[in-house]
Amino acid sequence: MVINYNEIGIKAFKEKRYEDAAQAFNDAIEQNPNDAVGYVNFGNLLATLNDVERAERFFQKAITVDDKAATAYYGLANLYYNAERFIEAAKLYQKSIEHGIEGADAYFMLAKSFEREGNEKLALPYMQRAAELAPEDVEIRLAYGIILCTLEMFDHAKPELEYVIEHDINNVDAHYNLGVLYAVSSDKIDDAKYHLKQAFTLAPEFDQARYIYDMLSQRQN
Repeated sequence: MVINYNEIGIKAFKEKRYEDAAQAFNDAIEQNPNDAVGYVNFGNLLATLNDVERAERFFQKAITVDDKAATAYYGLANLYYNAERFIEAAKLYQKSIEHGIEGADAYFMLAKSFEREGNEKLALPYMQRAAELAPEDVEIRLAYGIILCTLEMFDHAKPELEYVIEHDINNVDAHYNLGVLYAVSSDKIDDAKYHLKQAFTLAPEFDQARYIYDMLSQRQN
């Protein structure tokens, strides 16, 4: 019977038995050095332990073994994103998508990479795709709404932000952005003030929300 060391390692990893996980992934690589999965799993473990340099080497080795290993590109992209190497991260997230990685996360992180580079227009279609793939994910819907606001696509942004507040009533960022949206794109000043007040009530250090609220109050007087 062939022992599946990757399965053993993943179980140990989930249980935070990191030494056991490392041993199992090492055994998986020795058992099948031409399978990228062991290298990816070891890379993910090292990334969790913040051993970034070694994690990078394992992901790169996985790609050398299998240049279509989507999870290797994704793992390496996460390392670069966390190191604020957003252009490199974006290219790798795109590679992971090209090679068939499943779910919304790669689209979300690709969009975030472009957004962090100040390119919301490039980010928009990928964040939209992430929202389509994970329509109940509040974090993704919020990020999508904020990008839409930045691009002044307020009619599209409003339902995204409302969805977030509906499912997370105390979401400070959603209240703030909805408040700003009402302030700049409508004459619903009371609605704007309500959401801005919610933002700085929930987060008293949120000076920008309080500043805009005060400015709107003065305008009403």
